[in-house]
Amino acid sequence: QVQLVESGGGLVQTGGSLRLSCAASGRTFSSYALAWFRQAPGKEREFVAAITRSGGSTYYADSVKGRFTISRDNAKNTVYLQMNSLKPEDTAVYYCAAGRVWGWTQYEYDYWGQGTQVTVSS
Repeated sequence: QVQLVESGGGLVQTGGSLRLSCAASGRTFSSYALAWFRQAPGKEREFVAAITRSGGSTYYADSVKGRFTISRDNAKNTVYLQMNSLKPEDTAVYYCAAGRVWGWTQYEYDYWGQGTQVTVSS
C-alpha cells in the first residue's frame, strides 16, 4: 500500500513557475513508476508526465514538453513536478500517481493522491 500526498499548488500569473511535490509513504517507493495527471473542470483527467522507477527515463505530454520537468528523490520518497512558463490552460487539479509500470493512461496506476489545485491567471 502506498499513500501519496501532494503539495505546492497555488495561484500564479501567466509565465510564472510552481513546483509540486508528492510525498509517499511506505518502504517500496523505488519499486513504483510515478506520474502526474491533471483534471480541469468539465474535462477528463489527462496525463502530464511520468518517470520510471530508477528515474532513468521520463515522459511528457506534448502540451507541457519543454516547460515541465518531473523528477524523483527515492531517498526522500518524493516526486516533483517543476512547472515553468505556466499558461492559463495549465489550470487544473494536479494528481500524483504510482504504479508498477509507467503508462500514458490513468489505468496503469494503482495509487493516487488527493490532488492539489493549480490556477494560472491571465
